[in-house]
Amino acid sequence: MRTVERPWPQWCPRDIRAALAIALACSVIGAQPVAAYAAGSRYAFAVISGTLESPADEAPTQRLLDTIGRDSNVSFIVYDGNLKGARETCNDALYERRQTLLEAARPALIFVAGQHDWADCGTAPAGSYDPVERLDLLRQTVFADASSMGQNPVALTRESEVSRFHPYRENVRWQVEDTVFLALNVPSPNNHYLNAGGRNGEFEDRVVANAFWLEHAAEFAKRRGARAIVVFMQGDPDPERYERPDRFAWLRFARNQRRDGYLELKRSLVKLAQTFRGPILVVHHDDQSVPAGFQIDQPLRNDKGVQVTNLTRIAFAPRDRLNQWIEIDADTARRPPFRVSVRDVPKSVPMPAAAPSNSLHEEPVPSMPEIPSMPPASDLAPTTPLPMPQPAPGSGGNTGNGAGNSTGSTATPNMPPAFPAAPASSVQRGP
Repeated sequence: MRTVERPWPQWCPRDIRAALAIALACSVIGAQPVAAYAAGSRYAFAVISGTLESPADEAPTQRLLDTIGRDSNVSFIVYDGNLKGARETCNDALYERRQTLLEAARPALIFVAGQHDWADCGTAPAGSYDPVERLDLLRQTVFADASSMGQNPVALTRESEVSRFHPYRENVRWQVEDTVFLALNVPSPNNHYLNAGGRNGEFEDRVVANAFWLEHAAEFAKRRGARAIVVFMQGDPDPERYERPDRFAWLRFARNQRRDGYLELKRSLVKLAQTFRGPILVVHHDDQSVPAGFQIDQPLRNDKGVQVTNLTRIAFAPRDRLNQWIEIDADTARRPPFRVSVRDVPKSVPMPAAAPSNSLHEEPVPSMPEIPSMPPASDLAPTTPLPMPQPAPGSGGNTGNGAGNSTGSTATPNMPPAFPAAPASSVQRGP
């Protein structure tokens, strides 16, 4: 039997250093040979965001997660940022309580870091924390496990498995059927780009990490024979804003010009679409009101101003964040492969009576100060009995209006009605 030698394919890198880098990275992040998939893989996933803005939102969020969990078609839930409100303090106890609540979801739940989770923690209402320190805390707690949250977790590949990007545990990748999913730390507003002088270290390092994760997601998807890529982020990258590269932009000192903090990210997305020619979906929360609850478009353009046709954006903003979720039905055998709908929590679903004991962190109730005991009766000074009132002459020993010994002569003032008992679902626990 004669052996036929085949030439290297044209896509093989010619630069040996680039080839070694790709091989090393793919071996670290778990690339495997091409897998065969059925003619069409169909599944669905749910997306919610910002449902936890105050303690009063915890019970409705639990009901929302329970309702989604009853849908057998939902493979997983993505909580797309902001497990706390802008005016809630970024303390450890709040993170722990909200994480435990999300862990109680029946399906797998993937949490994406958002603006209020770390980027806004430096504001006074949030406790004037160091945002980078709070992000490190999330990496050590919320993003500590190798798998997702939820009662039926899925395995995640974290960017921290690559030694060069060890801190970035929040950037993850997973796969369902023939679709590769990514989650990136891209917060609003403006991707946490700071206008202060000096090196914007956190922003610059994260831009490099995000670009790496997108680049190797494209290589991973091609090696696995995936048919689609879905990218989640909390911040709106403003893809409508197109800036033609200007090599002399650094010569212009326009103080009022706002630097686009998403510029590098959008260029990385363009490169992703050029490397992976299949459909790409970018999902993020929209700070503006969207009449239908979501918006679908293709606003991204490359450096030449040409529209990127294989990348679609879904910006979602349900009218009722506590009673609605975005459900995306995927079927890669059809075109387009994704269909979006807004789902509502049925009005018949009751509010949880009380959070499970293992799902909400209960703060200890402060003890009442000790009341000093009264001295023994023998040590008390004797009291002088008050003289009994004597009836007026001629009254016949009766008081009042001559009704004999009646005791109800004086009307008791009306007392305010008792406060109605608050339903168990509205009782707030903790501080």
